[in-house]
This record gives sequence, structure tokens and C-alpha cells, in this order.
Amino acid sequence: MTNHTLSLAWRLFRHETKRGELTIILLAIILSVASVLSLSLFSERLKYALTEKSAEFIAADRVLESNKPVDMAWIEKAKEMGLNTAHQTYARSMVFANDQMDLVDLRAADIGYPLKGSVKVADEPFVHGVAIDRLPASGEAWIESQLFQTLAIKVGDSIEVGDKIFKVSKVLTEVPDAGFSVFGGDPKVLISKVDLAATKVEGPGSRIDYSYFFTGDSGDLDDYYDWLEPQLDSEIHDWESIEDDESGIGRAVGRAGQYFLLASLLAIVLAAVSIAVAAQRYSLRHYDPVAIMKTLGAPKKMVQQIYLLQILFITALGITIGVVLGFLIQQLVVAAIAGKVDVSIDVWHWRPLIIAVFTGTVCAVLFSLYPLMKLFSVSPLRVLRRDLGANLSSRLIQFVASGGAIFLLMWAYSQNIKVSAILFISGIILVVSLLGVTYGLIWMGRKFGQGKMGAWQLAWARIHRRAMDNSVQLISFAVTIMLLLIVLVMRNDMVQQWQSQLPQGTPNYFLVNISQVQQPKLQQHFVTNQVEVDKFYPVVRGRFVSVNDEKVRTAVSKEDPDELSNGRDGLGREANLTWSTTLQKGSEVVEGQWFGELNDSDTASQRPYEVSIEKGISERMQLGLGDKLTFNIGSEIVDLKVTSIRDVNWQSMQPNFFFVIEPRALQNFIPTYISSFNLPTERKADITKLMQPYANVTLIDVDARINQLRNIVDQVSMAVEFILILVLAAGALVLIAQVQASMDERQQELAILRTLGAKGRLIRASVVFEFIIIGSVAGIMAAAANEFSLYMLQTQIFQMPASLHLEYWIIAPVAGALVVGVLGALGCWRLLSLNTSQLLRQMV
Repeated sequence: MTNHTLSLAWRLFRHETKRGELTIILLAIILSVASVLSLSLFSERLKYALTEKSAEFIAADRVLESNKPVDMAWIEKAKEMGLNTAHQTYARSMVFANDQMDLVDLRAADIGYPLKGSVKVADEPFVHGVAIDRLPASGEAWIESQLFQTLAIKVGDSIEVGDKIFKVSKVLTEVPDAGFSVFGGDPKVLISKVDLAATKVEGPGSRIDYSYFFTGDSGDLDDYYDWLEPQLDSEIHDWESIEDDESGIGRAVGRAGQYFLLASLLAIVLAAVSIAVAAQRYSLRHYDPVAIMKTLGAPKKMVQQIYLLQILFITALGITIGVVLGFLIQQLVVAAIAGKVDVSIDVWHWRPLIIAVFTGTVCAVLFSLYPLMKLFSVSPLRVLRRDLGANLSSRLIQFVASGGAIFLLMWAYSQNIKVSAILFISGIILVVSLLGVTYGLIWMGRKFGQGKMGAWQLAWARIHRRAMDNSVQLISFAVTIMLLLIVLVMRNDMVQQWQSQLPQGTPNYFLVNISQVQQPKLQQHFVTNQVEVDKFYPVVRGRFVSVNDEKVRTAVSKEDPDELSNGRDGLGREANLTWSTTLQKGSEVVEGQWFGELNDSDTASQRPYEVSIEKGISERMQLGLGDKLTFNIGSEIVDLKVTSIRDVNWQSMQPNFFFVIEPRALQNFIPTYISSFNLPTERKADITKLMQPYANVTLIDVDARINQLRNIVDQVSMAVEFILILVLAAGALVLIAQVQASMDERQQELAILRTLGAKGRLIRASVVFEFIIIGSVAGIMAAAANEFSLYMLQTQIFQMPASLHLEYWIIAPVAGALVVGVLGALGCWRLLSLNTSQLLRQMV
């Protein structure tokens, strides 16, 4: 490349920027970079903020769980790598006071706990706690509210844990890593790590677990795990982060992250469409200059270099402006939601900047490839014959380059081949379908465009005459509407699902250990006090001992380490077993047949006892239909046959069970009952009055955990709203760019119509009708493609139940007609307001 070529390219670039020739493609590149950067940067910062907040629910960024003490060299290595560490030991132990006793979850924490979140305490049971920045002093214990009831003690009394006596100095209302299990946990007792040895609960036969907490930079944490992983034993150790959390918190954050990824991917597609449209228009507008240069003897190579340099100049300028604009947009969004969503602008992420620059470059080059190749093939004879276009007729290059660019960008950004493939295949199906629809529109345009020429006939005639250009516009509009529908519907479905998990009136207190004698009296007592109690579930405790007569291993103590390598995994604790002939609300049988449907009482005694098991436990323990499960209940052995597997909604905050047994199997056992109720915050003071007559009934307060879950869901929902707004804005700009791309030809049509005496009202109405027709057809096709895309995304990516969205088959064409009609009218308004002489002068 010579300096002369570079100089000529720069002069032409400056000249065309002054004339506005490169405005459309510049705006398209700015749009692509700004959309991707603003969405990606906001998404990254939001995910970081949500992960930081959600990390409070595991008390750290990462947690190493172990059923044996780990090598202290591992902890020292973490400190050397700049990580903060803390340690907590868990034990199940009996606690004694006033001749009463209870089994508790004993937690002994060192001074660094918790690394994230806070411990909350109160001065009396069953009230809201406040955060405290210290742990119990040596000799002190903080215990949960229900223990005061069970042990008949008050703050200041003493309890006995193992061989040591502790003074109860605070009511423990909340610990960060409490989890969301309502029925699997015992009341918690928190003591200092220095007092654990004195209790001697770590003696022979004890069941001890150890948690090691880590916080620090994500890169340092990943480096530490890379160093640690080869030394871990999967049977003993478990490395966890909030992304691994299967609770309502973990799933909400996980789905939010997937949604942000989806939104950003769609923004990339919208950006690619806008650049393709702009590049096509740029190429068409430069057929004449290329023909003149060739006529004057310019070599083909020189012409190619000049226009490639102009594309590079405009790409560099567009990327620069797009980066600045994208950064400003997301800063404004962060400022707008300050106080509602915790998004920090102090944390910088390089990946969004890199992907935005990469997006602008790839889109500008690959989506300009075919238009530029057509431009380079223009014949010099076009100087004499204006009807001549480009010699390049094959569109295979365009399809390969454009499709390859979109898929490359999707894959590079998401690093998820499944998401990229679903969206890409949906787009291809839509484009192919739209090509067929285009022929239908051409036929309809020929039919409806005949006869007396009114606004409606003129619109159809224009659709017929501009068949190819309208097909491009139709595809562009439909793809844009489809992508916007996906983002909108996914947002609605996710938020609705999150909110349905915790509707108003969700039980915030649970009653456990209700005896058969107490159950009707307690129910009447609550009715008298105007508190509605939920359904009562019968429960017996049983230990799962074998599958098909093969013994399962329980939690491993110091005396039976061989169990680590022998036998099938068990539950590691006693299970809560219930019985019912009614399938619980929120549960669905996914395999087998629910035994409640078997009503043949004559053959009941001949059938084995049946059990329905939860899907997750069946997968974890490799259980299937027909397996024989053996439980030890009290002193009796009960054999059960698996006849169904249930999918259970564990985020509903309702009593759920791994095992539901047909009633006749447990008719000889005396159960206790579990129930729940909702008590508004303003009535919390009534708890003592409600529970006073039933001192032996255990009350579990989950109000704090529900509020924490609601807080996360509300923040995620708010963030999704703004992600949706950004994508909608990007889609609107694409539609405007598409309308602008047809301005040159429309200007010629308007000049001819004006010259022939057509009234301004007729012309304006015909333009609006044309865009309404195209927009409504695009909306119908987008609704169809939207259903396919949503089905694949919901079932394959978001793990959500798929559903039809019939309302969008009406909303999409109406919205398409309205939005495209308005944007088309606004885009053409300047031309429509010009008189005949002005139109002719602009064409010269």
C-alpha cells in the first residue's frame, strides 16, 4: 500500500464524513459497540454485586467442607496467596438444662467468622435480631429461640454442652450460612472455637464436620483452587461457591446470570443486523464513485484498498465513540437504580470492553464483506448506463460471512455452545420462513395494488415493486421483534416464577413435634387467636439402611473410616418420613405412578408397601422404580418399593419430603406432626401468647431467611427490568437504521409521485400503511419463532417448565404494526414534508 493510496483514502473519508455519507454505518458501529459494552459491563457488575451479596449466604466467597480436619498447610498456603480465612466446626450434640435436653447443631467458630454477612442476635427469644461484630466470649453460648422454649430457660441461665457449662448471653437469631432447610436442621448453638476442646464432643463416635472459609480476589481464589484441587478427595472434601448453591438464592442468581447472558447475546445479534443494513446502503451509494475511479484508470487493487481503509477508519471511530457512549449509558443506569440494586461502579471488568471492541470489528468487517465485494465488482460502464449494478450475484458469501459472524460472536461471548446454537437455529428458521412469506407478500402486493389508486393500493404496489428490499426489511424487523420478545417473555416468566415461590402470606413460622393429642387442640387454639394454620403433616423418623438388601453407608465417624470406600451413599442422618394419598401441591410425578391412584383395597394386602421418592435424592443415591428401600423405624424394619419419582419445588417454603409413603405402611407407628403458619410482622409480639400452652412444641422462625430471599429476588427483578430497557432501546435503533436504509429509493419514488400530482396526504398514508403491513407480518412470524426459541431456552438452559404464550400472537403483530408504522413514518417524515422542487434538487 502506497502513501498515495493512504492519503487518497483519508481525503475521501474526511470528504464523505462532511457530506454524511458514512453516517449510517458509523451509527451502526456505535450502536453495536455501545449496546454490547453497556449491557455487558452492567451485567458483569450486576452479577458481581449479586454474587457478592449472595456470598453472604455461605459466609464467604468459597467454602471447603470436610468431614475430617484438613492439613493446616492448606490454610497457610491460602494466606500466602492473599486470601482471608476463617474456620468453623460443626457437631451434633445434646444440650442439658433444668432436667431438659435437646439435640442441637453445635457450631464452634474462630474469630474470623463470618467473612461475609453477619451474625445477628437479640436479648429475648422470637424477636428481630441486630448484627453484631463479635462472637461469643469464652464460656458464653448464643442459642436459637426455640431452645429457650424446649429447655425452659432465659437469657443469663446456664446450659451444659458435653463436659462444659456455658452461660447463655444472647439469643442467636441468624447466622449467614444457615441454609434454607426447615426440617433437616436442629436448633443452633454458637460458641467460641477455643471452648470446643473443653466440651469433649469430638470424642469417639462423634459426627464432626469442618468448614474452612475463604475470601479474596476471584483470580486468587481460582489460583488457590488450582493448587488445592489435586490434593482433595471427593469422598471427604467439597469445594463450594454461591454458584453451586441449589437453594432459592443460588438458583435466583444463576438464572439471573443466564438471563444477562441471553440479553447480551441478543444485543450482539441486533448490532450485527444494524451493521449489515448500514453496510448494504453504503455499498449501494458508492457504485457511481467506484465506476468513475475505474473509468479514470484506477487499478482494482487500489479501489479495494481505498474502501477497506475507509471501513477501518469508520470502524476505529465508531468503536471509540461506542466505547465512550456505552460506558456513559451503563453509568447512568447504575446511578438511576442506586439504592435499589447494589451495583458498584468502583469495580472494573475488562471482558466487556474486549468483547465490545471485538464485536464492532468483526461486525464491521464480516458484515461489510459481501457489500464491499459487490462494490468492487461494479463495471466502469455504469458511468454511461445507470441501470447497471454489481456483477457479483452469488449470495452464498453473504450468508456464510454473516451467519458465521453472528455465531462466532455468540460463541465467543457466551462460551456456551447450547445457548448460541438455540438462538442461531431459531434465527435461521425464521429467516427461511420469512423468505417464503416474502413471496406471499409479492403475490398479495400484485393483487391488492391494482385498481383505483388509493393509499392502501399504493402501499401494496410499493411492497410488490420493492420486493427484495422489503424482504430484507421484513427479515430485519422480524428478527428484531423476535429477539425483543424473547427478552421480554423470559423476563416476565422468570420474575413471575420467583415471586410465585414466595407469595404474600408465605408461612414464616413452622411448628414441629406436635403430638397426636395436641394437634386438634392446637389447631383450635390458633383459630381462636385468628391465626390460620396450614395443613398438618404426620412425621416419623427413620434411618435409611439399605437398597435392594445392599447396606448403605451413613456419615463416617472416627471409628469407621472404611465406610468411605464401601457401599452406596446414604443420607447421613435420620429422615423425616410422611404418608399421604394426596400428591402435595408443587410436586409432580415424573416417573411411575402415584400410589394414591391405586384404590383396589382387595389387592392392597398382597402388594408391597409403596414409596414415592424425590427426584434429586433418586439421582444422588442412584435409586429407580422397583427398588426395595429398607428403613429402620424405632425397633422395626420396614421394606418399601419405589413406585414413583417426584419433582419437588424446594423453593416454595412449604413442608417437603424426600420420601412419601402410602399410609398402610406406617399405620402402626405413632407420629408427630409438622405444620406452618404466617404471622405478620406487626403481630410478632403474640408469639409468646400463642406458644405458651404448648411448651413442648418446637417453633422454627424462618422469617429472616424469607426476607433475605425476597431481597435478592427483588434486586434481581429490578436489574432485569433495566436490562430489558437497554435491549429494547437497541432494538428500536436497529429498526430506525433499517428505515433509514431505504431513504434514497423512497426519495426517488416521492419525487415521481409528486411530479405526477399525488397529494401529500395520499403519499403519507401509503407510507404508513406499507410499514404497518410489513410490521404486522414481521410480528406474526416473530411470535412463531419466539415460541420455538422460548421452548428450547426454558427447557434446555433455564430448567423452567415450558408454556405457550398465546397472548403474544396478538401483541406481536399489533405492536409490530404500531412500532414499525410509527418509526417508518418518523423516518420518512423529513422527505414527506419536502415539496417537489426540493426533492428534485436533493437528487441532483
